[in-house]
Amino acid sequence: MSTLHGFRIHPKPAPTASNALLERYRSFPVANVSDAMCRTVGTTRLRPYHRRDGVMAGRALTVRTRPGDNLMVHKALDLCGPGDVIVVDAGGAGPNAIIGEIMLALAIARGAAGFVIDGLIRDSDTIGKETLPVYARGVSHRGPYKDGPGELHVPVCIDGMVVRPGDLVLGDGDGLLVVAAEDAEEIAARVENVQRTEAAVLESIAQGRADRSWVERTLREKGVVV
Repeated sequence: MSTLHGFRIHPKPAPTASNALLERYRSFPVANVSDAMCRTVGTTRLRPYHRRDGVMAGRALTVRTRPGDNLMVHKALDLCGPGDVIVVDAGGAGPNAIIGEIMLALAIARGAAGFVIDGLIRDSDTIGKETLPVYARGVSHRGPYKDGPGELHVPVCIDGMVVRPGDLVLGDGDGLLVVAAEDAEEIAARVENVQRTEAAVLESIAQGRADRSWVERTLREKGVVV
């Protein structure tokens, strides 16, 4: 590990979430995971720029860098592999982009599971034609610098969402959230319960027997005169 201030590459943690567990999460809408986590986690400010095809689910490979600089993001690309989501804390600021078409191609070649950029991207038209998930704050034509500083495999903050190396990062059209690696099995079981409940509700609606009595009951409990 480099000890130069501002330039540190920590050891990459061993994977804690199995590929089988990642596959389970790819079948979960992010909204259902949010419900299973008490609706208090995640962010909606970073938006998807790729051609959406299901849920992004992968292990966080974390990067902290100064705004507009992607030196350490390039190093992350060299270290990433299948199942890794490159999560970049670039301060949420512009005006320079962090990734573009070339880095997207490198990530696809490495088998990465996606990008989360708390900053800007460019070559958005190209990114929009690919299915590799890319979430970002926005778009800029200005290219990145490659000077550093930056750090790899450290806890980062993405719009208030703390992401640790190896945590599960999920994304779809509704937004992003993170599941702590040590809680992932338990949360998955909760999500499956949520999905069973929702399936039963949707079936009752389709059959014309939806129970809406809870609406009047809740209004009475709130003192609302109907």
